[in-house]
Amino acid sequence: MSKPLTIADLKILARRRVPKMFFDYADSGAWTESTYRANEDDFAKIKLRQRVLVDMTNRTLETTMIGEKAMMPVALAPTGMTGMQHADGEMLAAKAAEEFGVPFTLSTMSICSIEDVASVTSKPFWFQLYVMKDRGFVERLIGRAKAAKCSALVVTADLQILGQRHKDLRNGLSAPPKWTLKSFMQLATRPQWCLEMLGTKRRGFGNIVGHASNVSDLSSLGAWTAEQFDPKLSWDDIRWIKDLWGGKLIIKGILDEEDARAAADTGADAIIVSNHGGRQLDGAPSSISMLPKIVDAVGDRIEVHVDGGIRSGQDVLKAVALGARGIYIGRPFLYGLGAMGKDGVTTALNVIRNELDITMALCGKRDIQTVDRSILANVPF
Repeated sequence: MSKPLTIADLKILARRRVPKMFFDYADSGAWTESTYRANEDDFAKIKLRQRVLVDMTNRTLETTMIGEKAMMPVALAPTGMTGMQHADGEMLAAKAAEEFGVPFTLSTMSICSIEDVASVTSKPFWFQLYVMKDRGFVERLIGRAKAAKCSALVVTADLQILGQRHKDLRNGLSAPPKWTLKSFMQLATRPQWCLEMLGTKRRGFGNIVGHASNVSDLSSLGAWTAEQFDPKLSWDDIRWIKDLWGGKLIIKGILDEEDARAAADTGADAIIVSNHGGRQLDGAPSSISMLPKIVDAVGDRIEVHVDGGIRSGQDVLKAVALGARGIYIGRPFLYGLGAMGKDGVTTALNVIRNELDITMALCGKRDIQTVDRSILANVPF
């Protein structure tokens, strides 16, 4: 393939380069994947107003998210096992985001640790927290994020129970991969990926192994993770985390107006309208279809962000028009990372920026901060 021009181009390249179990992990949803598909499909239903004979010079995409300057209203979403798309993946993606001028969010379930990412970045990044039953581990994790000077904590609220993802079960997903005939065949067809992974020591969950109680190696990790997600997680825990953290707090996984109001009541700085990329409750509405309802409910009280289904700069513009202050991309940057490493992440960001800039101009706007629902021809939800 010649130079990738779209996120879809990067997806094709990533599929060719990344072992099937890890590509499928990034490119899958729960059960029938109806919500995963709806996240993308519902963006296509929103139509834009084409405007002509307006001044399109001196355009700017610069904005702020929770008070932090961003070159466009986009952040890299927290994604688990990013370092299995490409060796040292989280470190590469964080560097690409910093150079580009957008926030990077590190997942609790990352391959590279908080300290690894801090060692290769000079500006604060954001850290996403899964709340485990072991509250001592949670306290230590928050302490490590503070020590790394993370500027925001993103608490994921929609993973109290893990949704079933058929592809992961069929592939026997693990990090690092277990040595079975199936995994051997998958790896044997991806020699470049294997060589790069042999060149790094980061192949397990860097934030957990050696940090959680009784998890000193990979053999004990699986059992610990399976029993640690906390089904009793409540709004009281969010308040406890907010007090313990003491900094900017974002609550991720809000898909209902009532929950949005409860999140605003906590005093958090932002919420992310999200269905976990269609990976949790299959049959839930798309993120973009719920965004305007949630903005109308709480947009005057708390900053509203969104993720799920974004595959282009046009999608970003539509989300901004519907009231999102920040838009998180997960799969687009993972496709870029899997396809081309750090350069692929930069390519994904450039693709989205170019599409966003041109589309904004053709809708008659020069400043992303003036974009609102007036640029939309129709909103079907």
